[in-house]
Amino acid sequence: MSKNYSLNATPPNEQRIPTEDVVIDPLVLTVGADSKAGVVTLQTIEMVREALGVNINLGASNVSFGLPERHTINQAFLSLAIAAGATCAITDPMKLSMTIRAVDLLRGRDDYAGRYIKHYRNLVAENES
Repeated sequence: MSKNYSLNATPPNEQRIPTEDVVIDPLVLTVGADSKAGVVTLQTIEMVREALGVNINLGASNVSFGLPERHTINQAFLSLAIAAGATCAITDPMKLSMTIRAVDLLRGRDDYAGRYIKHYRNLVAENES
């Protein structure tokens, strides 16, 4: 059951919102309550990116609510969400900044690891001061 969606269909005499300015925030439920919640969210991200080509935002830490070692789950989920097409996340940037840089590096979005290395050096310098 495939549907075609378009953000470009604009009635005459009306303005449209540019696709890059549209952000969709799919609901992220905890896998502690529903073991399929992460998969459903990842499939939703892929579907929305493919069908609409818009930005995807998500509350990344919701997925681990109520579980031990939340940081590990959040790292894994954020990596998978970015790979699925998420473009922004509501999360603790200090805890997940290296994960985000690593995903960009591994997806070929960081030539010669420049941003990854620069960010790492900045973190080391901050910790030394």
